[in-house]
Amino acid sequence: MKKFNSFTGIVVPLDRSNIDTDAIIPKQFLKSIKRTGFGQNLFDEWRYLDKGEPGVSCDERPLNKSFIFNQKRYKGASIILTKKNFGCGSSREHAPWAIMDYGIKAIIAISFADIFYNNCFKNGILPINLEKTVIQNLFTKVDQNPGFKIKVDLKNQLIKLSTGDRIQFEIDNYKKSCLINGLDEIGQTLEKKDQIISFEEKYKNINPWLFEEMKI
Repeated sequence: MKKFNSFTGIVVPLDRSNIDTDAIIPKQFLKSIKRTGFGQNLFDEWRYLDKGEPGVSCDERPLNKSFIFNQKRYKGASIILTKKNFGCGSSREHAPWAIMDYGIKAIIAISFADIFYNNCFKNGILPINLEKTVIQNLFTKVDQNPGFKIKVDLKNQLIKLSTGDRIQFEIDNYKKSCLINGLDEIGQTLEKKDQIISFEEKYKNINPWLFEEMKI
């Protein structure tokens, strides 16, 4: 997982609540457990006019030109702005995989579904909770300014606007540390690899009978 500190990106607005994981990545794409390759199918049923299938290139598929992600002004967006309860529905980790693979680094919302929220941190995505009035103000700025960009500063927990305005956000210290250091639970465990091996050797010497091959 890549380290996360600060970045500046274009904001794409999804002005709706209760966007579930089946909308984020439809069920037919859940057959693979690779973390890559899902970006082309992010919001598949909204981005395209036909039904997507696993392993099929999206290059020639008909686009839904009215969907926000397909509009030129939001090309290259790396920040999603949305409403409440984002990521509800099933707990599929393919949802943050698709978001990450598309190039989204942060999601700003009024609220998130709990499991999706935690899965974001495990995949290097920063989910930010903000008050409804602040979110609505951001929607207005995005609508009025094509290619609207903001800077997300995780270290100082700030969103910086081109107008000079700053928005403070809260984040759990442990989750913040994981993102800054680019570590999920497995990565944190591997950092203690030498201590784990040392413990195993000592335990084996103290209790050799536990490691003897069982004879039947």
